[in-house]
Amino acid sequence: MTVEEFEEFYAQAVARLTGQLYVMVGDLHEAQDVVQEAFVKGWSRRRQLDRDGQPEAWIRTVAWRLAASRWRFRRRSADAWKRSGAPPHVEGPGPEKVALVEALRALPAQQRRIMTLHYLCDLTVEQVAGEMGLSASTVKTHLSRGRSALADRLQDPRIEEAPGE
Repeated sequence: MTVEEFEEFYAQAVARLTGQLYVMVGDLHEAQDVVQEAFVKGWSRRRQLDRDGQPEAWIRTVAWRLAASRWRFRRRSADAWKRSGAPPHVEGPGPEKVALVEALRALPAQQRRIMTLHYLCDLTVEQVAGEMGLSASTVKTHLSRGRSALADRLQDPRIEEAPGE
């Protein structure tokens, strides 16, 4: 099966196979996931699929086996939790962490990544520059602008500025 034939096969069969798996597993998102994963596995075997003459059946079988494997994994995980007890309760993030995440989301993507690498991953300016393929001065500029933007966004509205500032 050529690349074009596989793409055509995918376009014609993905909705039908997803519908079939949805009926089998009862969860649309799970069906979409296993069908996509089956097509990924089929991609590397497209020449074999062509020889077998039933590529749709092969994809459906692989998707079904993937779904069954996921069920077994979930069941084993649930059994393990029952044997060892429930996981400890973990508190959700406090308002200060939520505010920080929201403020970081407002930054441009590159600036947010640089801030994360430097402050959360503890990388030096030079390490960030190397990882991102930027100069150290560019990283420093992004860090400075990011700090300013975060300071504006994270300012506590309950604290009033002194007159004349």
